[in-house]
Amino acid sequence: MQIVDSGDTAIVSPDLAQTWMQRWDVQQEHYIADREERFAVIADVVEAALDEVETPVIVDLGCGPGSLSARLRERLPQARIIGIDSDPLLLGLGRVHYGDAIEWADADLAGASWRTHIPDVIHAAVSTTALHWLSSEHLAQLYRDLASLTAPGGVLVNGDHLGLSDQRLQTLAMVVRERRADRAGVRDNEDWRAWWDDILAEPALAGLAQQRAHWIAARDQFTPSAASDGAGMDGARRSANGGSAESAGDGISHDGNGLTVTDHIEMLTAAGYVSAAPLWQVGDDHVLVAIR
Repeated sequence: MQIVDSGDTAIVSPDLAQTWMQRWDVQQEHYIADREERFAVIADVVEAALDEVETPVIVDLGCGPGSLSARLRERLPQARIIGIDSDPLLLGLGRVHYGDAIEWADADLAGASWRTHIPDVIHAAVSTTALHWLSSEHLAQLYRDLASLTAPGGVLVNGDHLGLSDQRLQTLAMVVRERRADRAGVRDNEDWRAWWDDILAEPALAGLAQQRAHWIAARDQFTPSAASDGAGMDGARRSANGGSAESAGDGISHDGNGLTVTDHIEMLTAAGYVSAAPLWQVGDDHVLVAIR
């Protein structure tokens, strides 16, 4: 397994990593008022589904700096948790902050290399605000691959802003989400762009920032459309999705793939999951669960 272990992370102090992780959590809540509840629900589902598995293997897709993986580690200390992402700065930050409690794998979910970082059988695949960066074609292939690897009774659990098929209901869902943010008092939190501007200017993280710049340049050279297949989304959802991803970096479209909850359910069942449905929802913020 390829574990992120750069010399640049060795010079990042745990205190500095903790500071940036605290700021990451605050800016993520700017977009996801119920982020901690969403994490807790995902952990509830995984814990209950894998109750009889002695040492479950859990894969965190688009893990970013490991926020979800770390919370799953607290809930399931016996599990083997593998976090997959391709952003060197976020992986480096997570590795310093959370250490070896999580296995860190550098791989692109839009390709096939990520499969070399995980065992032949897994018990759960999880993600939070990350899979909308994949094109519909790449996501369908990812779902097929995950279904083929997941043990019977295992689950895929995805927390994300997922649109509704009916535009009128989607408009109401956006109102619910926005008013929830008002009540939670997260509107004035640091936003995604400010966080990225500041961390890329942090002298102590210059090595990781340089790695990230090289990664973006290489990615854009070969995949200029990055994670978007050009699927349309309504303006309100485009604005809301921008910058909310746990694994998001700059230099790519923030429009997401435009897939609705219904689209995801159809793709998951076509991929080989027995059934799929949202088990938690606030506005258009869902925890979607599929059972193998």
